[in-house]
Amino acid sequence: MITNRRSSVPDAARPQGAPKPPPAWLHSGDMADPLFDAVERAQLSDLFGELGPGAPTLLAPWATRDLAAHLVLRERDYLAGPGLVLPGAWGRLAERRRRALALRDFTWLIATIRSGPPPGFFRIGWVRRLPSLNEFFVHHEDVRRANGRGPRTNEHAMDEALWRNVSRAPWFLARRLRGAGLELQWAGTAKTVRARRGEPVARIAGPPGELLLYLFGRQGAAHVEVSGPAAAVEAVRRARFGM
Repeated sequence: MITNRRSSVPDAARPQGAPKPPPAWLHSGDMADPLFDAVERAQLSDLFGELGPGAPTLLAPWATRDLAAHLVLRERDYLAGPGLVLPGAWGRLAERRRRALALRDFTWLIATIRSGPPPGFFRIGWVRRLPSLNEFFVHHEDVRRANGRGPRTNEHAMDEALWRNVSRAPWFLARRLRGAGLELQWAGTAKTVRARRGEPVARIAGPPGELLLYLFGRQGAAHVEVSGPAAAVEAVRRARFGM
């Protein structure tokens, strides 16, 4: 079993020319657990480098520089980080610190993101599998879709990981839906999950990544099909999803 500890083999004892082990943060703690958060992190870092600091995102008026600063603050500012989800004074502190980070050299921001989470909370396995995978997948798409890039075709294991996350507490992301119930379906499969109780019931069908985008408030960018009674469909289209 892979652990989060550093290799116990000192550099002097390692055969000459043998590669050093990968950084500890790359390991999930389970050899069978794919490191999809690391893949999304690396691909988003590459895209930041390709597009530069002023490219648009789905989070207008934020540009890529602003989004990169947000990601650095999330993992590395333990005082202001909670303000990304908490309102009031804490939220204002987080925004001040994010703006300060956005003034940093963009190359430094990308390198900091690419280097992985610092020791601590964001290296915990369940954090990487759930909130961090969601964070990096959705923000990767925030940049891709705003720059003319359409949906990706994910490998099946990635879709399984995203569906697992869609299925975990979707009621929270759909909590503002009123006047209808909601089911989510992995398009092309029999897999469904109830996101909100109520009548009449609407259904949103699509690939797991597109469902995740919809639940996180990217309705205009998500490639899904909304079906059901007209009143339920209208209620879903009016609702504000996300954190």
